[in-house]
Amino acid sequence: MFDATTDRAAHSVSAEHPRRAIGAARIVALANQKGGVGKTTTAVNTAAALAARGYRTLLIDIDPQGNATSSLGVEKAELEWTVHDVLVEGHAIGDTVLSAVRPGLDLLPSTPALAAAEVELVGLDRREHRLAEACAGVITRYDVVLIDCPPSLGLLTVNALTAARHVVIPIQCEFLALEGVSQLITTIDLVKRRLNPPLDVLGVLMTMYDGRTRLSAHVVEEVRGFFPERIFATVVPRSVRLAEAPSYGQAIAEYDPGSRGGVAYDAFAGELVTRLGLDPPGNGTVPPDSAKPPSDPA
Repeated sequence: MFDATTDRAAHSVSAEHPRRAIGAARIVALANQKGGVGKTTTAVNTAAALAARGYRTLLIDIDPQGNATSSLGVEKAELEWTVHDVLVEGHAIGDTVLSAVRPGLDLLPSTPALAAAEVELVGLDRREHRLAEACAGVITRYDVVLIDCPPSLGLLTVNALTAARHVVIPIQCEFLALEGVSQLITTIDLVKRRLNPPLDVLGVLMTMYDGRTRLSAHVVEEVRGFFPERIFATVVPRSVRLAEAPSYGQAIAEYDPGSRGGVAYDAFAGELVTRLGLDPPGNGTVPPDSAKPPSDPA
């Protein structure tokens, strides 16, 4: 993944990746190479919650499955341009995004064609920086950019980590929760050293919590011991409503905002606002930034 050329370039990366300019977006990658941990659910519902609060938000779907795209009701077969065109062909993000898929929320969509990018990027100059350089053209248009990463540690995820300033790691409340996380942390550290020095783990979000089992509570405590300063207070429940919402092309805030999943993601958005240090938007409010773990999965 990282060749000698990349390694030599690491010494000049700080000059190429300046500190965030005033008025520029906070870019957050949601990453975990393990599938089924709630990355896309978190990306979609957090983006919708932030937009509903009045923050100008861009959601980048960099997963070839394109689940974030379809979760917002976008027909992938009808798309003319996607994130593949941005990464491989050099299209400008501003000319590629779907504007206002929700009020205040833009989407850079994905389709299965993106799977070929893992191979196509290998022969391109500055292959790890393609997304970062594309984001530079629109960073002042948004308050927050969320990147939904694929369940892998290939070039697509490396592009997301090179573009981002922060990483959120969703971890499901199950027995093997921490399996593979150390590999992800190693990759994040490698990207930080060689490609993107400001990169940091913003926090760990526990998902699929089932209050009826002792296991979920045990896993939360185990992860809290592993990431004592990084775990978010919000714990997202296992929820039928969260699972149903994408089939209607809706975020949980639209489908059932009063459900436990809806309340949890609204609370998580509040925590994210606080950790990112976002100023209150002109037309939004900032509610409390924490939530207690739900007691049941309804």
